[in-house]
Amino acid sequence: MIFALVGNNNSGKTTLFNQLTEIKAVDLPGIYSLSPYSSEETETRDFLIDRKPDGIINIVDATNIERNLYLTLQLMELQIPMVLALNMMDEVRANRGGIDIVALQKELGIPVIPISAARKEGLGELARQAASAAQNYRVPERVDFCSGAVHRAIHAIAHLIEDHSQRLGIPMRFAATKLVEGDELIRDKLGLTENEKDMVEHAVREMEEELNTDREAALADMRYQFIEGVCRKCVSKTGESKEYRRSVKIDSLLTHKYLGIPAFLAIMMTVFWLTFSVIGIRLSYGLLYAMGKLSSLADSGLLAFELNPVMRSLIIDAIFAGVGTVLSFVPIIVTLFFFLSILEDSGYTTRVAFVMDKPLRKIGLSGRSFAPLLMGFGCTVPAVMAARSLPGERDRKITVLLTPFMSCSAKLPIYAVFTAAFFANNQTLVMMSIYLTGILMAILSGYVLNKTVFRGAPAPFVLELPNYRFPAAKTVLLLMWEKAYDFLQRAFTVILAATIIVWFLQSFDVRFDPVAGGEGSMLASIGKWIVPAFEPLGFSDWRITTALITGFTTKEAVISTLAVLTRASVAELGGALSSLFTPLSAFSFLIFTLLYTPCVAAVATVKRELGGVVWTAAVILYQTGFAWIVAFAVYNIGKLMI
Repeated sequence: MIFALVGNNNSGKTTLFNQLTEIKAVDLPGIYSLSPYSSEETETRDFLIDRKPDGIINIVDATNIERNLYLTLQLMELQIPMVLALNMMDEVRANRGGIDIVALQKELGIPVIPISAARKEGLGELARQAASAAQNYRVPERVDFCSGAVHRAIHAIAHLIEDHSQRLGIPMRFAATKLVEGDELIRDKLGLTENEKDMVEHAVREMEEELNTDREAALADMRYQFIEGVCRKCVSKTGESKEYRRSVKIDSLLTHKYLGIPAFLAIMMTVFWLTFSVIGIRLSYGLLYAMGKLSSLADSGLLAFELNPVMRSLIIDAIFAGVGTVLSFVPIIVTLFFFLSILEDSGYTTRVAFVMDKPLRKIGLSGRSFAPLLMGFGCTVPAVMAARSLPGERDRKITVLLTPFMSCSAKLPIYAVFTAAFFANNQTLVMMSIYLTGILMAILSGYVLNKTVFRGAPAPFVLELPNYRFPAAKTVLLLMWEKAYDFLQRAFTVILAATIIVWFLQSFDVRFDPVAGGEGSMLASIGKWIVPAFEPLGFSDWRITTALITGFTTKEAVISTLAVLTRASVAELGGALSSLFTPLSAFSFLIFTLLYTPCVAAVATVKRELGGVVWTAAVILYQTGFAWIVAFAVYNIGKLMI
């Protein structure tokens, strides 16, 4: 059986999803209603109507039950077996509040299970009740919450559309309510005749005239009046919770009008310092040393076995040098996402979206675009896909175009190697400057796009700030594992394939004769052909330009390619790069790799989201051209200053 996990944003839905092990659940986007005002609401509604899950687990924040029940009433109208997971009951009890579970079950006509997802309380009972409701097909007993004019309008329309709703398998009450609301998607799906549409509108006009309000307000008032009555009977509160008071105190600094952005920068600087100067880098050095020893042992064994020199070169110079070098940076990625997941799960990331709303409006976006942009620091592919949730086409396209400027985690091995080799004493500062450069370039590009191609105002932005909470260990560990697994998967698929191809092209000439040093190889011919375009940036060696080309497959391939082309062991790569770069050209290289075209997977995602080859080509040309100009400025201004 498959259960749909549905709830408001910040209700603890993801925490519950990570704790559920006894049943199969689909974690749907956080929403506040089933009205098609956003892509998340449309996606959730389509899943519930079209996929028809075996049951719904509606997660409700017990500390804010009045607002959360608004979605619950709409879910009940779908007539799908359903249980209500009343989350954060531990906080309600800690603040001497109370909820009469038996009375709430009676009022709603569905099972209500008190839980604490973060503390794993009540999850077994929730799974059992959900399975029982689905197996016995116990649908909500109550779907009628209205009276008076709203009641007459809904029921008149319900009888009118009964045959249409039965034909489509859409609950009659749900469809009628949506028609009263003015939901065009449901109206079109039902296939009403013009006469039937006129009769629906006539019933709605009568309701509006009697209540002296519009259709949407009438439905909202009806639902909230019912919810208020339920809460009077079932809920007792003692005032503001200690979590709320604590959150207000913290927010007085972290969301301050003037201190919010400096606080964010200070927090990120601390994260980078811990990752690249304290924890992550030391773990990486340990793995680097182990990989070097393993490579030496393998080389000695292959020599003793008298393996063919070409095959030995493939194993040692390609696989161990290329893939092995990339693998040594797994600790850095895991460490960085350990801290980022803590910031997200604690509730701080939501605050940053609030703080960034004002500066983002300067470039024609709202704080709502911050979430996809922030995801870009992990991977451009899901970040571009996350832009679907934005309400307007204009905001969505600008966000998609700016997301590749956010430095994805695949570039971390490049930064780690170069900063360790050329800026060992200022590694954290250089890392921070790279990330800030990406953000500043995105702001500049956004400003230009807002003033030229995408003129207009950003969509309104409403944001709920949840209370700060201690991050759940399982959620943090799951995110770390997902990032590590994704990285390892790329290392042994795309990066391995790219490394072998690079080794082959570098080891043979066009007649497939082995070459020494790579100078007369097929790869050298390709690299030397494009070197003149990059000489103004400080890159005059064909091995550098070749690495940039392979970086189009996946950014980690830049480092694996350089390791193969320099024939350096895992531990020797940093030293080998000093023959190719000066500190200034190395920084120019970092800026170029930060800004130039994203990997092929990201480009394919951009094509799918923006819908066309023209947009895709524009993204590639724009980003590569922009990267060339900025790297050119960095290198040549730097030469004047030295």
